[in-house]
Amino acid sequence: MNVSFLDLKSSYHELKVELDAAYLRVMESGWYVLGQEVEAFEKEFATYCGVKHCIGVGNGLDALHLILRAMGVGPDDEVIVPANTFIATWLAVSNVGARPVPVEPHERTYNIDPDRIEAAITTRTKVILPVHLYGQPADMDPICEVARRHGLRVVEDAAQAHGARYKGKRAGSLGDAAGFSFYPGKNLGAFGDGGAITTDDADLADRVRTLRNYGSKEKYRHLCMGYNSRLDEVQAALLRVKLTALDAWNRRRADSAGFFSSVLQKQSAMTVPYMPEWAGPSWHLYVIRTGKRREVQRLLSERGIGTLIHYPVPPHLQQAYAALGYKPGSFPLSEKLADEVLSLPMGPHLSLPQLNYLAKCFESVDASILLAEHQENFNGYR
Repeated sequence: MNVSFLDLKSSYHELKVELDAAYLRVMESGWYVLGQEVEAFEKEFATYCGVKHCIGVGNGLDALHLILRAMGVGPDDEVIVPANTFIATWLAVSNVGARPVPVEPHERTYNIDPDRIEAAITTRTKVILPVHLYGQPADMDPICEVARRHGLRVVEDAAQAHGARYKGKRAGSLGDAAGFSFYPGKNLGAFGDGGAITTDDADLADRVRTLRNYGSKEKYRHLCMGYNSRLDEVQAALLRVKLTALDAWNRRRADSAGFFSSVLQKQSAMTVPYMPEWAGPSWHLYVIRTGKRREVQRLLSERGIGTLIHYPVPPHLQQAYAALGYKPGSFPLSEKLADEVLSLPMGPHLSLPQLNYLAKCFESVDASILLAEHQENFNGYR
């Protein structure tokens, strides 16, 4: 049996009738940019997240970038970011001319450690930008408390956290604003690029709407130097359909994650994800940690199981950020995680036969690694 890392086609097949109808509705309308579908999706997604405003944009990076721009963050400013994240979080900061200031993660959650944030704050700090990595919500209460004490804004990078909850509240409603990605592989994925911003701040929402559309509220009247970053009508219509299935699909992901953890916690070579009692993850990814990653990945591949590494090189060691002067050892925990994390297949369409096969393979891989570790001892008895 083969188990791909990500199955996107099954999502289409499950909702094929509704998705095809939504596509045809837009094609027949003759209106393809910033029309009724985008407006309807924005209202529906805002309601889903529990906020007053949603603004559809071109992608998740643009969502974070436009939030920071609308907040007035710019050159000579600093934004606190996780050291352990995808580079897009840092790029959003750099794209407004500010400096990303990395903070190490909590070792068990892999998210930014609230206890380390205050030491990174300077007179130039304007925003704290936590990431809900892998769909696991960051510990937002202490983060927001630090921000309040220092007069800072809090922006959620919720690109992987559609439907995730923190103490009962959905991601996207936990800070001053949040940026979402609708990249096809996300829990709420479009059929191309897309993104959105959620906020309760009416003024911020108004500024973002202006910035996303060439700095214009009225055609050919431009209030500022804006951008072209608009969620298009086709993607909005398709996202409206998939939004109706998001909670059910997230429950399926949670069921698969629970099954994985019950099997893997018995294995010595792999550490399962830690879930605090206040967390309601969206399980965008199921990420194990192992000091034998190369061996585990190879053995799973031999059994037809797809895996990925999120992420093999942390941002501070990327060539793109060489000018910041960080070296290996600058953020040792993030570097250690980059060497040990491995993402297993995860999605709402894993079948029971696939789950049973995965369980047998996990046990087989663990046994193979144990055997290899004690090969010399076994050889002594042959």
